[in-house]
Amino acid sequence: MKQEVAVVTEAFAKVFGDANGLTIVRAPGRVNLIGEHTDYNDGYVFPMAINFDIVMAARKRPDQLVRIHACDLERTVAFSLADPIAYDPEEHWSNYLRGVLWALQEAGVKLCGMEIAFLGTIPQGSGLSSSAALEVATAVAVKHLTGFDFALPELALLCQRAENDFVGMKCGIMDQFISLLGQKDHALLIDCRTLDYERIPLELGDYRILVCHSGVKHRLVDSEYNRRRQECEIGVRVLAAEFPSVKALRDADLNMLAACQTRMAPVIYKRCRHVITENERVLRSVPALKAGDLRLFGELLNQSHDSLREDYEVSCAEIDLLVTLARKVEGVLGARITGGGFGGCTVNLIHAGAVDEFTRRVLPEYRKRTGMEAQVYVSTAANGAEIL
Repeated sequence: MKQEVAVVTEAFAKVFGDANGLTIVRAPGRVNLIGEHTDYNDGYVFPMAINFDIVMAARKRPDQLVRIHACDLERTVAFSLADPIAYDPEEHWSNYLRGVLWALQEAGVKLCGMEIAFLGTIPQGSGLSSSAALEVATAVAVKHLTGFDFALPELALLCQRAENDFVGMKCGIMDQFISLLGQKDHALLIDCRTLDYERIPLELGDYRILVCHSGVKHRLVDSEYNRRRQECEIGVRVLAAEFPSVKALRDADLNMLAACQTRMAPVIYKRCRHVITENERVLRSVPALKAGDLRLFGELLNQSHDSLREDYEVSCAEIDLLVTLARKVEGVLGARITGGGFGGCTVNLIHAGAVDEFTRRVLPEYRKRTGMEAQVYVSTAANGAEIL
């Protein structure tokens, strides 16, 4: 972390003249252990923050000018708060920050001019939520600069609104929530309807969480993600016509779904079946972890991937290959795709003594069959966003 802070401070001074009076913020990415595509269906998710971050330096300006520098891209943008904050079709990366400032203004926050520089250690396009970490880092930095007073769940909702309504990505609340509220050595069970949450100790003993990046970058805004949301909404309308208590797929069970199957297109039925069963898997995984039943937790990870591949159809050939190869390594209890899908990463529950074997067997075979280099990261559960 010291190295990242030094790099971002040096870049800030180079672009903006000096590095006096800086606020330094870090906000983590996340890996979702289980509970995929349930968040925007009012369901349950179970992510952990990871020790890969956005690191941001910020300070006030005396005027209304906002200047932002992306260290990794070596690109800088500037705009005035005297004008409405507008989407930038050229510098797409800047819209995550612009969106947060826009959402803060919409919430009544009086913004000041500012200078910001940031860099990231989260692999982009990996499905480890670099975009949410960037939004959260921006929100925490601006909160410190301006002194507005929002509770953390409220701030997470504001960051989600930035991505939904400004960037145009209809994500659920999970990524922003875990980036703000994560805790070291804990995963976070989130009820995405009520925003109630519980920090669950990740007591894995000799096991580790291994993330494997496929090298297949996904762009969710341009993908099938928003279509999946629409398909779920169609399913809810069919279910609600028969069962008025169903406001979201979180309210349905498999018996209700079976009763409505003949009135749904097969693809809608499959999408609903994934979400309903995935919520059940999340709610089974927490007591499994609390009881130290890692084998059951691993089985639930495997079931989750199979459902995401067959029913929700958000996997891809490369990810499926990584999962298949991982499951052949002795010491791997579970493997599945994590994140929005269509590329990105797998998450694996693996014995610490099997990590070298995983690297030795899985990566060369994956390279041989796909021509791509997969990357492996062993991560512990990290703290949420903080001022350094």
